[in-house]
Amino acid sequence: MLYLFYGSDVEKTRTKAFEWVAKARVKEPNLAYVRLAREELTSAALEDAALSGGLFVKRLLILVDDPFQRSEVDEEAESILEEHIDALAASDNAIVVLAPKLPAAKAKKFVAKAKVEYKYDRAAMREEARGFNSALVNALAVRSREKLWLEINRALRAGDAPEMLHGLLHWKARDLMERGGRSWKPEESRKLSLDLISLLQDSRRKGLDLSESLECFALSI
Repeated sequence: MLYLFYGSDVEKTRTKAFEWVAKARVKEPNLAYVRLAREELTSAALEDAALSGGLFVKRLLILVDDPFQRSEVDEEAESILEEHIDALAASDNAIVVLAPKLPAAKAKKFVAKAKVEYKYDRAAMREEARGFNSALVNALAVRSREKLWLEINRALRAGDAPEMLHGLLHWKARDLMERGGRSWKPEESRKLSLDLISLLQDSRRKGLDLSESLECFALSI
């Protein structure tokens, strides 16, 4: 089953997608949750997303995070995702595609296959949402380890899921790669993005606490 979150209001779209994921995990605790960053999109990963299940985990919840951007690498990821759209739509697993600013031509393809679509355009949705933590991403942008550590802890105490915080940080890392920033050189922002991917993968494979890993990451920038 395919669920599509898109629209010109990037902050609102991201917030609502992570809220939906959080509610789904509460409603169905046995769901195994995996977030796939754009750099992790491969045919094998998407085939697993569509087909995987098991004795103890009947269904998966997969969040495909922001797969559509402008670069040669991203074009390959986009192509892979579109090639698997029919299998993802037919799957018993819940596949959430989070795609802010999805181009209209691509949106039509995904809307046609989605079980439910959620669209948040900036003109229609102007209210502020807590889920997009501007203080968090700004702390990363200015490379303030103390401020970032503080904002991570504040968000965790307020009940934000560590997966959501990781998603925001990785989104900002990719934003720094594409737009640049005063505090990050191009090669540093790329390494930042890769480090965040590794952090999430290590958390999954080694059973590490993602909250603690995020705190350590904040103090390492």
